[in-house]
Amino acid sequence: MDIETERLRLARPRLTEVQELFAFLGDPVAMRYTQKDKNLAACRRRIAIHEWRRRRDGFAPWTVRLKGHPQIIGWGGLYDDPFDPGWGPELAFFFHPKAWGQGYGAELSSAALAVADTAIHLPMVSAFAHPDNKGSNRLLQKVGFQPERYVDHMDRLLYRRHNPEQF
Repeated sequence: MDIETERLRLARPRLTEVQELFAFLGDPVAMRYTQKDKNLAACRRRIAIHEWRRRRDGFAPWTVRLKGHPQIIGWGGLYDDPFDPGWGPELAFFFHPKAWGQGYGAELSSAALAVADTAIHLPMVSAFAHPDNKGSNRLLQKVGFQPERYVDHMDRLLYRRHNPEQF
């Protein structure tokens, strides 16, 4: 399912877009608070596995573009992490540094949570943020997540958000 928000177009990634995604998913600055892809093959594997999970789970991260622009500025949304399973459905967002600070993460997150609440009917969504990543921590709280605990082996704060439609 592709989605349009006020400013963004969210679409299923294609393997032909790996080079463009790797520009930030493999960038040590853009990914300093999380795991970066080591090379194009790792990025291609990430995208392919998430797309397989989309067919299985019904959701996976989208590419993020500004409406009317062909360049990918981000990647994210809902997913059940195949690389670190057991946390349930999660929200994540990754953006090219040129897109930081413009509210795109909140716009993507709000769209993904609307899908979680009303289309998929997920009872809860988790998210993680490195304690030093002030922007991501603020964003998660802005869209309704509550910090639950620090996960030592991940060096991340675990956030949870319960579906308000189910209360």
